[in-house]
Order: sequence, then structure tokens, then C-alpha cells
Amino acid sequence: IDLDTIDVSNLNRQFLFQKKHVGKSKAQVAQESALQFCPSANITAYHDSIMNPDYNVEFFRKFMLVMNALDNRAARNHVNRMCLAADIPLIESGTAGYLGQVTVIKKGMTECYECQPKPAQKTFPGCTIRNTPSEPIHCIVWAKYLFNQLFGEEDADQEVSPDTADPEAAWNPEDTAARATASEQDGDIRRVSTKEWARSTGYDPVKLFNKLFKDDIMYLLTMDKLWKKRKAPAPLDWQQLENSATSGLKDQQVLDVWGYCRLFRHSVETLRAQLQEKGEGAELVWDKDDPPAMDFVTAAANLRMNIFSMNMKSRFDVKSMAGNIIPAIATTNAVIAGLIVLKGLKILSGELESCRTIFLNKCPNLRKKLLVPCILDKPSPNCYVCASKPEVTVKVNVQKTTVLCLQDKILKERFGMVAPDVQIEDGKGTILISSEEGETETNNNKFLSDFGIRNGSRLQSDDFLQDYTLLINVLHTEELERDVEFEVVGEAPDKAPPPQTNQEEVNSITNGNKDSAQPSTSSKADDDDIMIVDSDEEVGAPSSSAAPPSATKRKHQEDSETGETSTKRPRTDQSAAATAADNDDDDDIIALD
Repeated sequence: IDLDTIDVSNLNRQFLFQKKHVGKSKAQVAQESALQFCPSANITAYHDSIMNPDYNVEFFRKFMLVMNALDNRAARNHVNRMCLAADIPLIESGTAGYLGQVTVIKKGMTECYECQPKPAQKTFPGCTIRNTPSEPIHCIVWAKYLFNQLFGEEDADQEVSPDTADPEAAWNPEDTAARATASEQDGDIRRVSTKEWARSTGYDPVKLFNKLFKDDIMYLLTMDKLWKKRKAPAPLDWQQLENSATSGLKDQQVLDVWGYCRLFRHSVETLRAQLQEKGEGAELVWDKDDPPAMDFVTAAANLRMNIFSMNMKSRFDVKSMAGNIIPAIATTNAVIAGLIVLKGLKILSGELESCRTIFLNKCPNLRKKLLVPCILDKPSPNCYVCASKPEVTVKVNVQKTTVLCLQDKILKERFGMVAPDVQIEDGKGTILISSEEGETETNNNKFLSDFGIRNGSRLQSDDFLQDYTLLINVLHTEELERDVEFEVVGEAPDKAPPPQTNQEEVNSITNGNKDSAQPSTSSKADDDDIMIVDSDEEVGAPSSSAAPPSATKRKHQEDSETGETSTKRPRTDQSAAATAADNDDDDDIIALD
């Protein structure tokens, strides 16, 4: 099951796809390739998303085991819950460069994928993106936001104009706006919709350039307090740069400023033509593999880097960060795929109890092993997914939090629900959110307090697709940090998450995306009692680290400028002892050194 299609960047990390397959369904081509070397296999390919409601608990119960090859947390959470509900063993896996891991998840026997708290996704405050970028990734995120504001679907959370509400600036717009000397003819710094203003200029590249890289920057300079301890940005002027020269664009080449100016102009003209061809009201979707879209982000990001005194990046580097691409190695994926098959054989042979979590390291350990087994951890009693009665405490401002925020940001995004139904435990069973379309839409923009929800209120949220119920204890507060809409207090009421000494996973992403997207390996099987779930996003690409399913074995760190991932596995007496104790039990697996 995979909704994605094959891209050129997939070709170097596996053996099922070839150049002639680019643009075709991953699931269907994988099926065709596998049947060529094993014609007797019974394989059904689904070009679809595993999140589709058609793949319900009854569908999962048709299989003896499930193999995950996913690269994003939302899909992993969903499959984890479906396998728990269906009581089916799940083989979870991931790779990143030379590193990888495989583990087994079984209801009541092992911890599930969500037993260990995952770190919050790495995002960047809006004021940093809009006013005070200090790293190249900030400029790349800004450029991606800009693409959507100009050519795609506008999102109020992705505004690119100067943030006048920045608390650090603490300025008076009425007093300082008069000091802004930006051009009213070319830039027009009036605070209007970016897309509306761009349309009014006919998407004129020079006018767009002067607004974004001259007028808006001059507007920022009027916020005096921002630049007392920072180097002030230096506006760019199209006319002053026009006499420069540069060579053509190559992926590994860093152009000069005028080179990126020309690339900006060319990409805007190309994207404008694409919009016109699609017709009135059309929108474009950013894709790292779409040359004009990638050119636009590369140019806009580098121009902003120059303005804020950063070293500019090559197109290759920008693409790696903008697309969350991590190194992927076909041999690593092959090793992990082999381990997945070995785990599958053990499960089908009734030897699930003998399974171990296996880590693939870049370098041999002290025992000269590249493959290191660890015992499977028991379920966490505080897990908000696989505990007997899942329960959490959420800190919110009930007077400012809307029902829509509860549904989208808390239940769907934070707790991974797909179609939640929520009722208030108020003795009346008041329905706050219904998964039936249109039933409770009128509640969306109302505040939680409008329904009598206050400090100590309890909400019951059911996801019937996942066969999952979560009780939410509401803790009202007016002291949340700026741009923070809610805070999960602990994995169970009045209990903070237990300290994870030497077992902390740091999992960053290279931009402010909604996904922490964890990588995966391609896998195959020729048993019709096995379901292989592949990602509905690019396998192994939109990720920054290979997070172990237990989220406790490795610590991942990422260079925010280069997007490169390094992995360090802390050695402790406890983990070394566990490794030594279990090593002999898995000689059939680890004797590959």
C-alpha cells in the first residue's frame, strides 16, 4: 500500500525501481519487479494511502503480520494503532544513511510505537522567520512560505511580511511607519495580502523583488530594537545589481547575488505562466522536484540569506533542506529489509517471544558487531495509546482555544487521530466534535469556554476508525508562551513523563513542516498473509533522523545549516549488559559481521 509515485531521488536507495519507472506508482512497480524474480508470489498492490478509512480494523485483521516502511510520524502512529486494535504483530523499521533499526510491536507484549514520548517537532517562531532569521534554514522556510503565499494556497500561519507584533521589537507602528522610506511606486509596502498585491502587479518580477528584498527590509529596519544586538539586514536594489554578471546555474554552484536575481526573475515568469495556463483561481503546489518551484525557493532563500549576512547555499543544499532529504544508501536498506524478513519468518514460525530490536551501526561495537540486538521493552503503563485506559492532561486557555484548534492541532496533529468524535463528560454527554460531516461545523470557531469547559473538565475523544478512545483532562491556564496554543502535561493525569536517562531521542526536522517524518526502508514479501505498508510520502527522503521505534535507543543530532544527520548511540552499563545478555540468543541474526 503506497500512495506515492517514483521519483528520480528514489533510484539510488533500492533495487526495485529503474529510471524508466519514474512517475509510476511505487506499489505497482514494486509488485511487478518482485513477480519477475518470484512469479509464484501472491501480491496485491494498492496505490492508495494507508490512512484511507477503507483500511479499517477488519482489513488489518486479514493479515498475520504487518511490515511498516513509513517515513512520517502520522502514518506510523496510525498503523501502530490499527495493529493494536486488530491485535496483529507489527514489524517497525527505519534507516538513515548507514544507520537502521528493526523492531517488533505486539499488543500487551511489547511497548508500542507511541509508548515513549516523542520530542516536539522542530519549528521556528513566526517572528524569527519573518523578522530575524539567523540560519539558512530560516530563509529556506521563508521562501517556501513565500511560494505558497504567491502561487499556492495561502495560509495565515505562513505569512512572510514583517511581523509588527514581534514582542522583541516593542515599537510603535504609527510613529515609525512614517520613517520608512521604501518606494511606494515599485514596492507598495501597504499591509495587504501578498497574493492580492502580486496579482495587482501582474506578478512583475522586479516589483516583487523590490517589495520583498528592498521595501520589506527597509520596513524591518524601522523596528530599531531588533537591531541593537544584531547585525541589521542590508536591503537589495534591483537597479543597482543589474550590471553584475554570472554563469549558468548548476546544482553544486553558489551563484552571486545578481545570479540569484536573474534566477528569481526567470522562476517567477515561469510560475506566472503556469498559473495563467491553469486558469482563474488556480493554485500551484510546491514540489522539490519541480524545477521552477525549486529555482524560486533557491533564489528567494539565497537573496534573503545575503540580506541577513549569511553564506549563501547551492541549489543542492537548499533542495536537501527544503525537501527534508537525508542520505539514503541502498545497501543499508537491503540489510534492514533482510532483517524485516527474518523477523517475519520468526513471527510466522510462532517464535515472536524470541524477537529482538536490532540496530545497524555505522561502525562495529566493542564486540566487533555491526548488528546489535536489544530486548523488546514492555508496554508503558502511562502510554496514551496502548494503556488499558488511555488518558492525558492538556494545558490550554479555554477562553482562547477554539473547537477547531482542539480538533486539528491537539487531537489530529498531536495525538494522531484521524476522525475524532468528542463529547464533554458533563453529565449530559454534550457532543463537541462529530466525525460526521456537517454535524458540528457550527462549533468550529467557538471557544471551549462557550461550552462550559473549564479547569478540570474532562473530554472523551473516540476515533472509531482506529478503535481508540482517549480521555482528556483540561487544565486551564493563561500563562502559555507566545505562539504556543497548548501543552501536554504528561502521559497520564497529574503525572509528568518519567525521566529518560540516557534514553532520550532528539529528532529534529530541517524546516517548520507539520511532519517529523521518520525514514524507512523498502521491503518486500511473497506471503499473501503479510501486509506491507509503504509511505504515502517519499520513502527515506523527508526526514532528518531514523528514530528507533522505542524512541529510547539513539540520540540524533542535525546540523541546521547543512541538514546532515549524525547519530550517536550512548553506551551505558545497562545497555551494554542487555546487549551482552541477548547477544547469544540472536546469533542467527547478528553473525553477519
